[in-house]
Amino acid sequence: MSDTPTYLTRFDGMPESPFARLRALLDGIEAGGPTINLSLGEPRHPQPDFVMPALTAASAGFGKYPPALGTPEFRAACAGWLERRYGLEGVIDANAMVLPANGTREALFNIGQVIAPARKTSGQTSDRPAFLLPNPFYQCYAAAALGAGAEPVYLNTTIETGHLPDLDALSDEELDRAAALYICSPANPQGAAADSAYWVKLITLARAHNITIVADECYADIYTGTPPTGILEAAHKAGLGFANIITFHSLSKRNNLPGLRSGFSAGDPDLTSAFAKFRNLAAPQVPLPVMAVSIAAWNDDADAAANRALYDAKFSAAERIIGNRFGFKRPDGGFFLWLDMAEVGGGEKAALALWQEAGIRVLPGGYLSRDTKDGNPGTDYIRIALIGDEDETARALTRMTEIF
Repeated sequence: MSDTPTYLTRFDGMPESPFARLRALLDGIEAGGPTINLSLGEPRHPQPDFVMPALTAASAGFGKYPPALGTPEFRAACAGWLERRYGLEGVIDANAMVLPANGTREALFNIGQVIAPARKTSGQTSDRPAFLLPNPFYQCYAAAALGAGAEPVYLNTTIETGHLPDLDALSDEELDRAAALYICSPANPQGAAADSAYWVKLITLARAHNITIVADECYADIYTGTPPTGILEAAHKAGLGFANIITFHSLSKRNNLPGLRSGFSAGDPDLTSAFAKFRNLAAPQVPLPVMAVSIAAWNDDADAAANRALYDAKFSAAERIIGNRFGFKRPDGGFFLWLDMAEVGGGEKAALALWQEAGIRVLPGGYLSRDTKDGNPGTDYIRIALIGDEDETARALTRMTEIF
């Protein structure tokens, strides 16, 4: 028997940081021009005008321990946005369904610690539960599975599956083992959004197998046409209630505030109650001044609309410059281009060429996904984050079409 401590082996199988892999790929290679970094999904639009006044007015709150459950005003602002955004007026119980998050990454990880131990064992074919994850995926999802002692099971999302998990392809064995299914809509990196029919099918399937749906909807207010349907919206309109559902939203992308580290979860009151107990003991709290800024943000839909218009203009530029090359399709939401570079040798080769010949830094799609028995669905792709201004975006995309 090995004497290696469990804490040194629990995260075996954890994907390496995609950005560490990108640094290794480009290490020692000189940029072929003035650098434009479009690899990291860190918004660079101006922060809202209300941030500093709200922070300054509430600054005395830094001298107090913040409540783990958030203030009533914070929960009300989050609930109010959900009601306006998804037509859920009078449906969201702010006190029973909403919790603050110190940025949604920590909450997406920590919810796994609550879900996995509560998983019923009846019908399971293994003592180790599974977390079903989209592939490509946000790496935090795999960390959540491994941290909770669950097995990450990767579900390839491709153009054939609409860039969402293929629910019909899941076996009864996979479903019976699953404690959670993580899903991102609009998806990172492809930008595909689940519609009402997909959400209802997922909810029905998950309930039949006692699976908790963890819906990462942090790009919900960045879309290029019709506002994407939310999981709570679909559940309510179908009369399904909110059991087994928890969704996560963030100000990082909606209001260009990635450094604020503020978001929230909402959904199943029983799960929220269990999560609140965990958070009250172990999770990072959101400082009172940060909650004050967050209240202003969730109450300001005009800022979100102005931000969305900036991204929309950049997608229009991409349409003009790229046309129908590289499998380009205007996404349902988010701010990424997911481009098929198979014709030039795949995502890694394309990323290397863009850096060497133009100083443009993009992320190989294979770094966001895992190898499976059906292959790695990201290998042929690159992800381009449209985070700069319209002029920078147009220059980068024009240079790319000149190289390829």
